[in-house]
Amino acid sequence: MKVISLNFLTCAVKSCKSSGAAFPLHPKDAELVQDDIELNAQMLLNILPRLDWAALRTNATELGFPELPAELPTREALEADEKKLKDLHHLLVETQIMEGKLVCRNCGHEYAIREGIANFLLPSHLV
Repeated sequence: MKVISLNFLTCAVKSCKSSGAAFPLHPKDAELVQDDIELNAQMLLNILPRLDWAALRTNATELGFPELPAELPTREALEADEKKLKDLHHLLVETQIMEGKLVCRNCGHEYAIREGIANFLLPSHLV
């Protein structure tokens, strides 16, 4: 599961649908692997404005990455700073959670991640 995916996931428990605490899901006991993927600057520059930057900052810190700036850097700033662009590419595209859990801050439900795939099937009492 790529780190960028965390920005699009929320808790599937019915009681969490209306809670802001159900997003983002928080990684726990995460085993990370790094892929070597060629930088696609245009794709990254186009996707960044669509991400929830605050959630990304939270997840990056929880995974042990250096703290991201408080505000999303502008497209122009990233185009001028190749190191920042490569660092974001490394975090979002090259970093993958292979094993661990995603935890909902609202209800505490844990979604297991095995071999890079998160299991979002809920037990019947939570549906």
